[in-house]
Amino acid sequence: MVATAGTDRLIRKIHGCFRPPPPPPGPVSFVRHFSYKDIKKATASFCRIIYSDSHGVAYKANFDDAGLALVKEVKEFDQSKEAFYREVQLLGRLHHRHLLALRGFCMGQKSLLVFDNVENGSLKDHLNDPLRTPLNWRTRLQIANGVAAALEYLLLFNDPPVYRVSVNSSNIMLDENFIAKLSDVGFLGSSVNHSETAHPRDCIEAECRNIIFQLGVLMLELITGQSSEEGGADLIQWVQEYHLGSSIYKLIDPDLGDEYDSKELKNLLEVARLCIKSRDKPVLSAARLFRYLQKKIDTPIS
Repeated sequence: MVATAGTDRLIRKIHGCFRPPPPPPGPVSFVRHFSYKDIKKATASFCRIIYSDSHGVAYKANFDDAGLALVKEVKEFDQSKEAFYREVQLLGRLHHRHLLALRGFCMGQKSLLVFDNVENGSLKDHLNDPLRTPLNWRTRLQIANGVAAALEYLLLFNDPPVYRVSVNSSNIMLDENFIAKLSDVGFLGSSVNHSETAHPRDCIEAECRNIIFQLGVLMLELITGQSSEEGGADLIQWVQEYHLGSSIYKLIDPDLGDEYDSKELKNLLEVARLCIKSRDKPVLSAARLFRYLQKKIDTPIS
């Protein structure tokens, strides 16, 4: 693929050559300010946990006047009100079909973000719960493409650069139409002082590689129907035992039966392997990898 001048500019940006200053902290007027009391009530005293990771905990909430929502506690901002307001400002500016939209926030006993509701829970629920109807092959391809589209937007088209995106089946939420929504995103400089970041270029490049690696692991989860519990190491080891021959069909989620396209399966597995290799030795730039994914899978990135 021949890179255009526009693509070159995007690649230079993700490599850290352009780093705009953070927006000034201040009042946040474009999203709702929820009271801590209302959020505590809506989450049943923070008992309705959807997922938990090193960055915080996500809860299912049901507000009397705002309906269902996802509430996320972000621990890194508990000691910095200005940094939290900056994070809210930046998150509120993100608009993409495959990102959960920010509805509000609360800065009380905890730093809390309120996002849109997701009707069908997490991807992990659908992969692991035997009582749920298994996801068909077309839906799985759409999820992979949707997540890739969101990452392309975050990594290549966003100012300031995104510093942290967690991509796994636990925090990828599915709406009523099974459209994938990323729910765990953060920004470089939100919780740290820009002057304290000694090597922003190295930081952005390393995080970009890690995010693409996570995308590869997610693809393996969609293929195998297994959610990874070891940061992908367990799935990667299993898949490495097979080659792009007849044995790869042993990897397929049994719930799919024969209802999948063999060519699409091989293409998705090929892209997954490229993504996984990217953490240690990038084969393609982020821009080219996303275009390659779109080319290899017939379902267009939505």
